[in-house]
Amino acid sequence: MAEGKTVDFWFDPACPWAWMTSRWIIEASKLRDLHIRWNVMSLYVLNEPRLDELPADYAASMPGTLPAVRVATAVARRYDNRTLGEFYTALGNRIHLEQVKDSEMFIPAALERVGLPVELAEAGKTEEYDPELRASHERGIGLVGMEVGTPVLAVENDGGERVGLFGPVVTPAPEGEAAAKLWDGVYAVMTTPGFYELKRTRTKGPDFGNPNAD
Repeated sequence: MAEGKTVDFWFDPACPWAWMTSRWIIEASKLRDLHIRWNVMSLYVLNEPRLDELPADYAASMPGTLPAVRVATAVARRYDNRTLGEFYTALGNRIHLEQVKDSEMFIPAALERVGLPVELAEAGKTEEYDPELRASHERGIGLVGMEVGTPVLAVENDGGERVGLFGPVVTPAPEGEAAAKLWDGVYAVMTTPGFYELKRTRTKGPDFGNPNAD
């Protein structure tokens, strides 16, 4: 069993698949001795070099993802990691469950939900936190390469090396022992030297089911 492990989890709040994965790892941590360490990454930063190659609608949506990751980076700087995780939960509930897509609405609501100053929403309108955001993003992407997205997971293998993987992409988020068993499998492949990829075509969109409440 892969117990007593710190799992680094990189997220962009805009991604529904990362949100699903985050609900799974929270559930798995209830049955496995896992400590989740939340990290911010950015779909905008990831796609910045190839915006001209993306579908027009998707490329046009990228700047709109920046306010949330900027504010999350501000939270990471000013507060502890648990608070960052709580803020991510609050953001996800607003964005993905309540389908609030205006950052001028969902960011202050999420800040208020976790007892943070709503004035922190102003961080989303400035480049002040961009160096920290980009550095956090690069730490995650540096483990897995550019041909992936969010989420990125990382854990220490038996040799003391930190290894990462994109995903898992799963819907709905497994619960109970199913969540724990999936973690065991993910840990096994993530820490296997030379393992790179398992994949099959997605046939359904995110099913948020009964997610962790904030």
